[in-house]
Amino acid sequence: MSEHLWRTGPRAEAFGDADFEVDCHSRLRGPYTGVGTLLRALVPAVHAERPDLVQRHALEILSAAPELSGLIGAGPQTLTSLAIPSERTRIYPANRTRRLAHGVFEFLRSHAELAGHDPLTLAFTNLDEADHTDQEFVAIALRRSGSGPLRFVITTRTEHVDEELAASLRRYARQTVPAQRPDFGGTEEEALRAFIDSDCTSDDPRLLAAYASAADDVRARLHDERAAQLAGGDSSLGLGALLYHLEHGSDPAGAGSIAMLDAANHCFDMGFYNMLLDIVPRGRAITDPDAEQERHWLLTTKMTTALASLDRSLESLPYYDELRERHTLPMVHLFCSYAMAMLYTRHHPPEHKDHHQAKVLLNNAVAIASLLPDIEQRTFQTVFQNNGKALVEMHLGNLPGSLALVNEGVRRLDAELDPEKHQLHRSVLLNNRAKVLVALGRVEEALADLHAVIEVDPNYPDYYFDRADVWRRLGEPEHALADYAKAMTLTAPFLELHYNRADLRAELGDLDGAIADLSYVVELEPDQLDARINLVSLLIDTGSFGTARACVDEGLRVHPEDARLLHASGLLAMETNDLDLAAKEFDHALRVDAQLVAARASRAALAHAIGDQDAAIEDLTVAISLDTGNPDLLYNRGFVYQAAGRFREAIDDYSRALVLPGADEPGLLHQRTMCEAELVDHR
Repeated sequence: MSEHLWRTGPRAEAFGDADFEVDCHSRLRGPYTGVGTLLRALVPAVHAERPDLVQRHALEILSAAPELSGLIGAGPQTLTSLAIPSERTRIYPANRTRRLAHGVFEFLRSHAELAGHDPLTLAFTNLDEADHTDQEFVAIALRRSGSGPLRFVITTRTEHVDEELAASLRRYARQTVPAQRPDFGGTEEEALRAFIDSDCTSDDPRLLAAYASAADDVRARLHDERAAQLAGGDSSLGLGALLYHLEHGSDPAGAGSIAMLDAANHCFDMGFYNMLLDIVPRGRAITDPDAEQERHWLLTTKMTTALASLDRSLESLPYYDELRERHTLPMVHLFCSYAMAMLYTRHHPPEHKDHHQAKVLLNNAVAIASLLPDIEQRTFQTVFQNNGKALVEMHLGNLPGSLALVNEGVRRLDAELDPEKHQLHRSVLLNNRAKVLVALGRVEEALADLHAVIEVDPNYPDYYFDRADVWRRLGEPEHALADYAKAMTLTAPFLELHYNRADLRAELGDLDGAIADLSYVVELEPDQLDARINLVSLLIDTGSFGTARACVDEGLRVHPEDARLLHASGLLAMETNDLDLAAKEFDHALRVDAQLVAARASRAALAHAIGDQDAAIEDLTVAISLDTGNPDLLYNRGFVYQAAGRFREAIDDYSRALVLPGADEPGLLHQRTMCEAELVDHR
């Protein structure tokens, strides 16, 4: 395995033997500064040799390096990506950047394998100054590299990085101290110019001092000159260096503020929410809220949405209060009412959710929408707000009311708007109606809606995911498998797809396929406990005890006190006849979760195996009290009673089990007959 390095210290020298070295400082290009720079350098050559590989990962590549669209094409387009800003009603989830990171890693790994690199060495510098997207990518790449053909050299000025990246660096990289670059040797004026030309990313003390001591007008002039040099270049410069120079140039409230909103719009559309929390405060600081009311509130709402998406919804409430206090624009109050309703019904922690308050806010939004002077806006906004209200009604358990609101929205858009308008929201309404219909048990109607929405938006992967669930409910597993497979071609790695497909494959008896899917899920995200538990269970069922042990041990490293993993560890110990370890693990599992029925049953089985029938009966009695409708537990206790010669109690348990759903009727009748025969013999 090639050794990954973590070089920490200021003003680090370049790493000489890297195949590619990229600067990750977010001031250069914002999100994916490092990854995007790497892809811009690497993809043209790979595209010439393996266009199929590039096309397979076009979504991830273009998300990080949009400038490559001229070379590789636009990639699969959806109504979401094509919607004009005024019709964009869907936002990406925060974990989309994780999917992109996994996809980029798999592209790089596949390229290195196909090209025969041994290894391909990639150096990422200034990673502690990088946006969350670059840090997230490197954390994932270090963890997934294993003994593969990629080697990473990471340089940071300090050890202050994201928690996930810090953990990956500590576990997978060897820390070293790099040699320092020599001091800058030019004049004061040259030092100032060099700092500006570094796009203000240099940590050279001479350059920093020269910039700090320069007159304000001189600094502003140099920022303007550098902005002019960068203008018209790569679009990603508008998220980093160009944005920074306009912000600090001679017109921050004009050109700088406009550039901030443009950058915020891009990050919002792409789901780069952490970067929004950097851009928006800077934009608000240089935007006059009275002279530029619309720009001010649009910037603010980008940040509040980012906070909600990052599970920090409570932090956004003061900003909505600020907007409602400051502005009298109807659209400000319309948006705030809707957004706050979504906080109360969807985003807030459970203890802060209030669906009734959400309904109050949405009624206010509907009232404002109904008074808008523009007919198209009035219709669309009323339908949009009522669609939010339909979600609240679902959460309140009023499924018929939810369905009625969605149906009315579909009808109004069809009757009152140009059929070419708001295609995205029309598809969202159909998809939402399908969800309500599924909840009502009207799955065939839901299937028809999903057919319709896929016809108009065939590249949106979530629709295939939803339709696969409906196919499964209708008893059509082959169609469900086909939809899972199709969705996988339209998205970056998406663990829920593989998790659900694994469940279906296991139902169909394809245990190898299920194991492959679940193995991929825990490779993507090791903290996926349900997937790991299911994987371990299948590995035990198929006799792959060594692989199961490694899977359990890795899980316990991440979640050392998870009762289900401790129980699985005990099962593996029983399989290898290490009964002392099995007893220890079962005891530990039940100390963590005394109500874990499976651990009770397993400890009872172990007690029975070593002849301690009283202990086995005690555990099974507790398990039965926790899971009263489980016939297998009654069967097992009856069996232990039978082994202990307590035939009447055994007969009683077998008889109780026989009337429960899912009972092993032949086995129970056989065992009960044997007990009855024993009683006859005894008499």
